[in-house]
Amino acid sequence: MKRIAYIFIFILSITNMINAGNPLLEVYATPYETFPFDSIKNEHYEPAFDESIRQLNTEIDAIVNNPELPTFQNTIVALERSGMLLNRVSSAFFAVLGAESDDEMMEISQRVSPKLSECQNNIYLNEDLFARVKSIYDQKTSLNLSIEDAKLLQETFNGFEDSGANLSDGGKKRYRELSMALSQLSLTFDQNGLKDLNRYELHLTDEKDLAGLPESIRESAALEAKNRDKSGWVFTLSAPSYVPFMQYADDRSLREKLYRARMDLGNKNDEFDNKEILKKIANIRLEIAKLLGYENYADYRLKDKMAKNAGNVYQLLNQLLDAYKPVAINEYNMVQGFAMGLEKESMTIMPWDWSYYSEKLKDMRFDVNDEMTRPYFELERVSKGIFDLATQLYGITFVENKLIPVYHPEVKAYDVYDDKGQFLAVFYTDFFPRKGKQSGAWMNDIRAQYKDASGVDHRPHVMIVMNFTRPTETKPSLLTYDEVNTFLHEFGHALHGMLSQVTYSSLAGTNVVQDFVELPSQIMENWLREEEFLDRIASHYETGEKIPKELVQKLLNASNFNIGYQCCRQVSFGLLDMAWHTLDTPYEGDVATFENKAWERASVLPDVPGALFGTNFGHIFAGGYAAGYYGYKWAEVLDADAFSLFQEEGIFNKKTAGSFRENILSKGGTESPDVLYKRFRGQDPTIDALLIRDGIKK
Repeated sequence: MKRIAYIFIFILSITNMINAGNPLLEVYATPYETFPFDSIKNEHYEPAFDESIRQLNTEIDAIVNNPELPTFQNTIVALERSGMLLNRVSSAFFAVLGAESDDEMMEISQRVSPKLSECQNNIYLNEDLFARVKSIYDQKTSLNLSIEDAKLLQETFNGFEDSGANLSDGGKKRYRELSMALSQLSLTFDQNGLKDLNRYELHLTDEKDLAGLPESIRESAALEAKNRDKSGWVFTLSAPSYVPFMQYADDRSLREKLYRARMDLGNKNDEFDNKEILKKIANIRLEIAKLLGYENYADYRLKDKMAKNAGNVYQLLNQLLDAYKPVAINEYNMVQGFAMGLEKESMTIMPWDWSYYSEKLKDMRFDVNDEMTRPYFELERVSKGIFDLATQLYGITFVENKLIPVYHPEVKAYDVYDDKGQFLAVFYTDFFPRKGKQSGAWMNDIRAQYKDASGVDHRPHVMIVMNFTRPTETKPSLLTYDEVNTFLHEFGHALHGMLSQVTYSSLAGTNVVQDFVELPSQIMENWLREEEFLDRIASHYETGEKIPKELVQKLLNASNFNIGYQCCRQVSFGLLDMAWHTLDTPYEGDVATFENKAWERASVLPDVPGALFGTNFGHIFAGGYAAGYYGYKWAEVLDADAFSLFQEEGIFNKKTAGSFRENILSKGGTESPDVLYKRFRGQDPTIDALLIRDGIKK
């Protein structure tokens, strides 16, 4: 026995020596214990994961082997507060993986992913641990728990049930296999998309090919070419490059080429192809759902959401189609008629034509376009304007702190203070596309707010990541109207995280049901439709002059341009998501055939044979939106209805903002979203406010 003990001590000492000097495992001597990104190297991650998993296993063993009878504190709260080191390591790693990845990081993620899946399964499939949890859950009505404690108990029990705790031994074994495979496939899907996107470029050397493109877009493309040691101009599939090219490039063949490249991501029958991976993901999810007693994956995912079931999701999507599809068809006919008149020939508007002719029609009808408004949306001024909006609504202020380490020189970090000058949060911004960054925009709660056993409030660390138009050699970063809208959206998510005031981190900030999480983000977009806010936020980057009132009015007049098409496009994504996740038998057929059938009734533009969207639909095949993409439209109903109260009381009304903060933003997932929303609004939401805002209903 002594020899075994000595061996164990020797192994432990070697482990400690290996982990010594790993910044992820040390006490962070940084402001507010922020991540020491400047000290973390790739080789630190995997040992840190191994050590943090070991510590979590020790913590779980202590809960399971506690000789005392199970109580809320020694089991549910102890479980909630376990794994803090693993949460810390995971947050640092996955934040950088999404925003500043490289091949080595991707390889680490492939090795770490199964370890994390196994760790989670070891917790949720631990029979002794579940027995303790269930014994407390069975007493829930007699425990006199607070609302938040009761919600934590419910969520904890649901987590075990949803992860196979009630399965037979054989079922648990199969669940382990499926969940491990699913984790690996989702990661591969995501990385394939990024690698495929990064390897494409449209390299142009003849200036005639740039016809129609504004000077600012040409300058950005020239800078991209220079950064790649090439002459001429380079366009990529990242949004700041792709979107304006499709809007302004006169050469139809080049627009088609770029469009097909965008719709060919993950669809080239090579090492980055996602078609088979996509089907495997959908089929594994179906098998997991059936294993747990559900007809399909959507039933499994929706039972605890606001929508409750697939029937209610389809009811909303169909209601939106009934209202918006006729408008969308009329919009398509108008754009096509305009194009034929402009080109003096009969033509069919294809997807690569839509943005081009729509932009020209909007310019003709409203005398406004992105290049007219860009000079008034300089990024630094927009940032200040959005921060000032938060100050006026919620009393919070932002002060840049250059002592906080960041993972890339372009990232900025801020101290956030409340209206009493007390520290509230750390806020990171990361605005520009890079080779190692995923496309799109997102918010990360890299440290959720919580209160420890002593009642000390640990404030959150929040980041927003974008892919905005870069500054050039002659101009600062000048945003489009849509990019400002994206900023407001992600900033709304950030406010949800920063203003959290709960006890448990698993219920903090954005840890709410999926069809509610977009309310705080989407409501922020409404201010961009308000003249009073635009007047405050938009100033010319050279002269400092405020945006002319007539230009503001033109923006507002054009705000609902092609609103029918935009709605149908979002509904089509929701339909595709639901189609994959309401399968009741495995699908082995053609992905394109499935996709076209799934969203056919929402389609407005002609189909393009060979084009695929699903192979790069990271939201549902790599992110957390499986059977949940409808949530954007669900929350849009909520945000329009909620903002109508601001419009009634004043868009900067502190009392209304205070109520939204108290009843929505600060509560996280501590109560049912239906209860929280009604407490703020005083009534259940209706679709009427959305229809009125979009000009569908008078």
